[in-house]
Amino acid sequence: MAISNPTTPAQYVIILLDLARQRGVSANQVLQNTTLEESSLASIGARVNEDDFQILIENAYRLTGDRALGLHLGARLNLSAHATVGQAFMTCENLEQVLNFLLKYYRILAPALDLRYEQRDGRCWLIPETTDPAVRDEFGHELLFATIVYNLKLLVGSNEVQFRVELPYAEPDYVAEYEAQFGEELFFGARQGSLSFGDEWLAAELPSSNPALLALYEQECQRLLSDLVDQDNLSDQTSQLLRKLEGHYPQMPQVAEMLNMSPRTFRRRLAAEEVSFQQLLDSVRTEHATHYLKTTSLPLASIAYMVGFNDVSNFRRAYIKWTGMTPREARDTA
Repeated sequence: MAISNPTTPAQYVIILLDLARQRGVSANQVLQNTTLEESSLASIGARVNEDDFQILIENAYRLTGDRALGLHLGARLNLSAHATVGQAFMTCENLEQVLNFLLKYYRILAPALDLRYEQRDGRCWLIPETTDPAVRDEFGHELLFATIVYNLKLLVGSNEVQFRVELPYAEPDYVAEYEAQFGEELFFGARQGSLSFGDEWLAAELPSSNPALLALYEQECQRLLSDLVDQDNLSDQTSQLLRKLEGHYPQMPQVAEMLNMSPRTFRRRLAAEEVSFQQLLDSVRTEHATHYLKTTSLPLASIAYMVGFNDVSNFRRAYIKWTGMTPREARDTA
């Protein structure tokens, strides 16, 4: 299930901003050159688009000077930071059920991630085929692996789980930070990144297990994942929004803001779908005008006004351009 326009949960950004504050950097500094405001991140279910997330990360690197930023952020993303998915993890029976749930729903947390699971040689392997292409490779692996390690230890209530970490880049000069997070089984310069641990931990029972609640959380995760997939097509999102705003069609920058993105990102994503905002607007106005023409006896002046025209002749010309027939011809074919 591919999600071609990934977004990041806003709670991760809130924690990143707090991490920056602890290093003497204000939220406004980290948010510079993005379309975001700190107040907008606090709404439930808010998400951050890929362009803004990339800028946030680069700002945080530059301003904090923290080269191990991915490791430090990952170690702050506890179960509550993952919202409904994190709550679901806690209600699982054992670690094997947690991993199965993770593989079904990880794209709610990281839509750009492509994660593979293998069980071989007495070990469980989590292998990212891709991390987030919007951020540097080290950050993506650090964040993913630090988050997984931290939360698996929390879930089983033990620091005795031993991890093997392979990373597809050269050993950095802050390797001591890796050792503090993962232990000594570190291998840099690997062909592919991977994280593994002994499969004897799969049967580890979770003290917070609650099967009844898990069923409820899974229903919500199914809905969240479905919403992400449904929203992947920006042209459909835009058309649906314009239909809801019938008679009050906003300008493109306003629509972009309503969809939580900058006008530049909005235009770029529509262009990738080979459509323009004006085409979508004209299509929706055609739908509305045709509906009024065929189902009401309203005069043309009223219909013209309802679809955004102050002049009947301009509406007539536009309708001919949209449909190849005059408004009267459309009404007569009802």
